[in-house]
Amino acid sequence: MKSPSARFAIYRKKSGAVLIAVQIAVTLAILSNALGLIVDRLSWSARLTGIDEANIFFIYATSVDKPPSFTALLSSDLALLRSMAGVLNAYATNSFPLQGGGWSMSVDLEPDQKKPSAHIAYYFGDEQALNTLGVKLIAGRNFTASEILDRDGSTVPPATGIIVTRALAQRLFPRGDALGKSIYTETQDPSPIIGIIDRLQGPFVAATGFMSTFRENSALAPFRPLGNSSTYVVRTKPGSLHDAMKAAQSKLEGINGIRIISATSMGEVRTRAYRSNRGLTLILGAVAFMLVAVTAFGMAGLTSYWVAERRRQIGIRRALGATRAAILRLFQMENFLIALIGVLIGMLLAVALNIWLVGRFEMARLDPAYVICSGVAMLLLGQIAILSPAMRAAQVPPALAIRGSHIS
Repeated sequence: MKSPSARFAIYRKKSGAVLIAVQIAVTLAILSNALGLIVDRLSWSARLTGIDEANIFFIYATSVDKPPSFTALLSSDLALLRSMAGVLNAYATNSFPLQGGGWSMSVDLEPDQKKPSAHIAYYFGDEQALNTLGVKLIAGRNFTASEILDRDGSTVPPATGIIVTRALAQRLFPRGDALGKSIYTETQDPSPIIGIIDRLQGPFVAATGFMSTFRENSALAPFRPLGNSSTYVVRTKPGSLHDAMKAAQSKLEGINGIRIISATSMGEVRTRAYRSNRGLTLILGAVAFMLVAVTAFGMAGLTSYWVAERRRQIGIRRALGATRAAILRLFQMENFLIALIGVLIGMLLAVALNIWLVGRFEMARLDPAYVICSGVAMLLLGQIAILSPAMRAAQVPPALAIRGSHIS
């Protein structure tokens, strides 16, 4: 018959075990939600824009004084950019992917529709836009030069045709018959869908909120934007980006010296767009690591305390024939029971915390896999954390333990 002293220590001194179980539960709840958020933000930051990012830069030209003709200035700028060594093509636009802000609007399938059918990112471009961006036309055709209209902000001409992304086409026409159908955007005039491109990400970078709900729903309208400020998209030959970007700034300043010219590459745009995401993932990762480390040290410390408190019990069990493996299993089982209780409570806390985050901050719903993986990780962490003190306990000679000598 087993002696009462052979029972698990958790039944005799509950305070330490309860503290560790609570610590495991809180760590698991935070860890699983942090893991879900980190994966979600990393996936968000890695999403494809659909354009030739490695070879594209953007150049901004802002006029200090009003030029005699915006149309003439825009035409001369584009002619110069397209003729430069190392440049494949260029066009003027109102915004571009990952810019951080741009045009968005609702889309209807019928005039005077009460509830919009979709929301979109709305880009301007000419017949050179698709080639400049490097996007893939999967159905229909490109704009023709005769379809491009000047857009100066004072009038809203109807789009004679529109090119949409695959995602938007599927959203508006799930049966796959979008090509040739008409949609309504800014005016009550229908705009027929003349082409469908594979992908063109919107200019908005928010991971949550309204703008994140239509990140792949983009449309390209046949407009040439005119105004004091112009934005040009320039695509270069591979390896020519930086030289072409510097040369473009210098040459545009030569056309009109009373303008402010600046340029940035698509790589710089992407870095700037997701800088806050990277910072958030680093902070969450650091917090999660510290919580896990503190929990591991807590479990190891509690086990070391139990070993010191139970020297005589260990010695008696060894003298009665208990093997080192049996002593090791004793401490492993004690820790496993504590960790299991903490994990089960932590799973409930993780779900509750995620429900609160979803309702309060519009966070993504937690994938159950993250909760399960975090729970398994905490159980394994517990076994690893107590392994060293448990092995020290198993190594104590019976006679030395019975005399109450200290364990080194």
